Amino acid sequence: MKKSLLFVLVIALVSMLAACGGGDADNNAGGSEGSKDGLKVGMVTDAGTIDDKSFNQGTWEGILQAKEDLKIQEKYLKPAGTTEADYLKEIGNLYDADYKFIVTPGFKFETAVFQAQDRYEDAKFVIIDGYPHSGDFVSAVKDNTVSIFFAEHESGFLAAVATALQLKEGEVGFIGGMEIPAVQKFNWGFQQGIAYANENLDTNITINAENVIYQGTFDDVAAGGQIAAQMFDRGVDAIFTAAGGVGVGAINEAKTRVQAGQDVWIIGVDTDQYADGIYEGEKSVILTSAMKKLDAVAYDMIKRELDGDFPGGETLTFDATNDGVGIPEENPNLSEETVTKVAEIYEQIKAGDIEISQEQGDLLK
Repeated sequence: MKKSLLFVLVIALVSMLAACGGGDADNNAGGSEGSKDGLKVGMVTDAGTIDDKSFNQGTWEGILQAKEDLKIQEKYLKPAGTTEADYLKEIGNLYDADYKFIVTPGFKFETAVFQAQDRYEDAKFVIIDGYPHSGDFVSAVKDNTVSIFFAEHESGFLAAVATALQLKEGEVGFIGGMEIPAVQKFNWGFQQGIAYANENLDTNITINAENVIYQGTFDDVAAGGQIAAQMFDRGVDAIFTAAGGVGVGAINEAKTRVQAGQDVWIIGVDTDQYADGIYEGEKSVILTSAMKKLDAVAYDMIKRELDGDFPGGETLTFDATNDGVGIPEENPNLSEETVTKVAEIYEQIKAGDIEISQEQGDLLK
C-alpha cells in the first residue's frame, strides 16, 4: 500500500510540474501576426550603463516594449571595455545563448558588426548610428544587417526653435561629447534653429563660439558639470547637451544653480530627459529635448523581423518625414503657444518647406 501511494504521489507531482512548464512556454509565445514564438533579442551596450539616460537606455526601452507587446525574450550584455574585441566577445556570448537578433547602439560597433555579420550568418544585426566597415569607412551592409541613421540636425533645429520661443531673449550654449557626425549635426541644427527663430519669430537669442564646446568623451560627468558652470558664469541661460554622461554633469550643475535661485535651463538629447532634470517635486531643469526615436526604431526593427520583413542589406534614415525625430509630446516647461508653433514648423519640415542643412555655416559670433 505504501509503495502504491508513493507511486501515485510521484505521478501527481510530475503532472503538476509539466503543467507549470507548459504555462511558461505559453508566456513566451505569441506576438504580432506571423511572429516567431519567443524571438530572442539581444543587445550589447556601448559606453555607459543600461540606464544612461541616453543611447543605451532609449534603445533598451524599445526592446522592453517589444517584450510587452510582441512576447519576445530579451537580454543585454555590458562589455568590459569599448574595443572591437570587447564588443565581439559579447555578441558571441549572445549568439551562443541563442540570441540571434542583436541590436548594437552606436558607431563604435561598426567594425565589430562588420566581422560579426560574416561570422554569424544566421543571425540578424541592427546597428544604430553606424554602418559596418572593415576600418576603411566603406559601408559593407550585408543581407543580415540593417544600418540606422537619424536626422539629428532636424531635432536640434526644433529644440532650438522651442528654446528661442520660450526664452524670447538671452544666450545659449552647446556641450557635445565626441566630435562625431551625429553630435555635430545636433549642434549645426541647433544653431540653424536659433538663427531661424531670430529671423522669423521675433526672438533675440545669441550663441557665441566660446560657448560651443566638445568635451571629447561621453562619460566624464565631472567635466560636464565644470563646462556647464563656466558657461552659466558667462551668462548663458540654456545649454543644449549632446554628450551622454557629460550631459548628466551639466544637468546636475543646472539643478544646483536652480535650487540656489538662478534661472538656467538644459535642453536634453536623444530621449526625453525631463525626469532626469527633476530637482523638486515635478519641477525640472529640462526645457525640452532634441529626440531621436531610439525606442521606436528598435521596436520597429524587431516587429519587421517578426513579420518577415527585416530590411537586411539596407541603410535607413529616420527623420521628420517618418516621425523619427522631434521634441517630446509633453513639454511641461514650454507654453502651449510654443508647443503649437513648434508643431507647425515640424509640419513645414516634413513637407520640405523648411530645409535644414547637415553642414555648419558661419553662424557663430
